[in-house]
Amino acid sequence: MTDMTSLDDLDARILLALDDDPDATVLALASRLGVARNTVHARLKRMTAGGALGSFSKRVDPAALGYPLVAFVWIAISQDATEQATAGLAGIPEIVEMHATTGDADLLAKVVARDPAHLHRLTTRMLRVDGVQRTSTALSLVEAMPHRVRSLLEQAVTPSA
Repeated sequence: MTDMTSLDDLDARILLALDDDPDATVLALASRLGVARNTVHARLKRMTAGGALGSFSKRVDPAALGYPLVAFVWIAISQDATEQATAGLAGIPEIVEMHATTGDADLLAKVVARDPAHLHRLTTRMLRVDGVQRTSTALSLVEAMPHRVRSLLEQAVTPSA
């Protein structure tokens, strides 16, 4: 995400309307929100370019692609190989998200796998990446709460007077 700008009330309303109806056209959104079609189009374009609106692939459930197992892997890396290790790990498709963290580990990776044996092969592959020193894995038993942003969007909408 680059050039991230703050979202205003109208941006949040557009995103909420898209959350309600992901297939809505720009014209339908404009009509629903009572604003010009060009305004909605420009806002969506700006939010996409600025990184506030992510790619369509973020909506795809990895389980639908045959990856029902989710795990979180803490990764300790050599401090002089941070960029090299991060780049090497980014080359593993089953790592679907990765964050630099504080604490005992340097990175936290969200990993998807076909089954426990596949997860084991993935963590072994991670250990072969130059700069990776050790890993620790926690298996997700159930998604207690899926990723959500709607409540934050709702808070961003200015209440009507």
